[in-house]
Amino acid sequence: MPADAGPRPAANAIAPVSAPAPKPAGAPVTTASTTPPPATTPTNDDAADAVAALVNDAPITEYDVRQRVLLFIATSGGLQATPDVIAKLRPQILAQLETEQLQIQEARRKNITVSPTDVDKSIDRIINDNHLTKEQLADLLKKGGVDMSTLRGQIAVQIAWQKAVQDEFSDRINIKPEDIDDELARQMEGADKPHFLVSSIFFAVDNPDMDAKVLKDAQDVLAQLKSGAQFSSVARQFSQSPTAASGGDLGWVHQGQLPSELDTALQRLQPGMVSDPIRSTGGYYILGLRDRQEGVNAKIPDPATQRPTGPLTVERLLLPIGPTPKKELLDNVMKIAAQIHEHVNGCDMLPKVQEQVHGLVVQDIQKMGLKITDLAPEIQDAINKAGPGESTPPFKTPAGVEMMQRCDKRAPVLTKWTTPTRQQVEENLFDAQITMLSRRYLRDLRRSAHVEIK
Repeated sequence: MPADAGPRPAANAIAPVSAPAPKPAGAPVTTASTTPPPATTPTNDDAADAVAALVNDAPITEYDVRQRVLLFIATSGGLQATPDVIAKLRPQILAQLETEQLQIQEARRKNITVSPTDVDKSIDRIINDNHLTKEQLADLLKKGGVDMSTLRGQIAVQIAWQKAVQDEFSDRINIKPEDIDDELARQMEGADKPHFLVSSIFFAVDNPDMDAKVLKDAQDVLAQLKSGAQFSSVARQFSQSPTAASGGDLGWVHQGQLPSELDTALQRLQPGMVSDPIRSTGGYYILGLRDRQEGVNAKIPDPATQRPTGPLTVERLLLPIGPTPKKELLDNVMKIAAQIHEHVNGCDMLPKVQEQVHGLVVQDIQKMGLKITDLAPEIQDAINKAGPGESTPPFKTPAGVEMMQRCDKRAPVLTKWTTPTRQQVEENLFDAQITMLSRRYLRDLRRSAHVEIK
């Protein structure tokens, strides 16, 4: 397996891996002076304080589980907090909380602490990477019914576990100059092969009897991804690899570098696609392809000569408000249309937009018996000026506010692979070793733990 991102503080997504909210005993690992303030008390205290599970006699409460489910939904980028979604997420979240309770206990055994400054730095990176302000993050959590202390608790435990892994293994790993030389030589052997920027979500199978259950968990997570959840957020929540801390980032790998079953699946993906669960060494993987680079000797066509992929078909988007709406209504609808115009990138996003924008009508103009050349000249001109997968600016018609959405896609921009630096190779080798040791560490903690589900 290539180098994972290794145990580093979370960044690049709103929902890093994880810790129970600080309401019950078993709170995140912090110094006595830095324990987050207590969360808002739920309406039904008895139900909230009910114990969902015991991990070595340390409780995980229903409040913990509920908060973590809501946090995942609020930061997933696409899921809604419906009873069905909450019910499906609950067992996965509970299992993750059980693992994190083991991590908390091990960090405490090592007298590891996490300061508020550590947590604040991680939150700052999350905010910057998601182009948010602190106020917007707080508002996002509040609207989702999530207390800020739940997010801080997640980050605190994540950092504590990273410190525990570093404390346990960092002095056992010695990357020598000849190791770097060998790795660079190995990578140069693949220099003329395609390279892939990959993220992964890993589900460990510690016991062969659990294979079917782990596969079912992986399939449930895949369904969340297909429902619009962000890969990085899901990886932080569910991946059982230290790469969870960086949203599942595996970095760049070349063709043939992964185990054959993973390599085969990866070559079938286009950037932006995710794989089905793949059985490999240690468990199941879901791969996400973020980018691709060609070999150093590949011929790269001029992007200006690349034609869009797929036929030019067009969807009509209509917000029906009639020919003479009041100015306030028209202004509001134009704002909604402008947001759609800005954020929608391709016709495959339209079903989701229809769910979110009440009253939006989406029609295939070809199925309406029209051709693009049948449209008004100014609309044809706007379609031609829009890029592949883009929509025209919104315009007013007697039917309401309309846009035309192009359904073709931009041709992928091909680039060549570049040789990594010695420092990058050294970091990757370190990460690969500490990742393997971390998995064994957590596996041993699970095997010796007593977990009781209530």
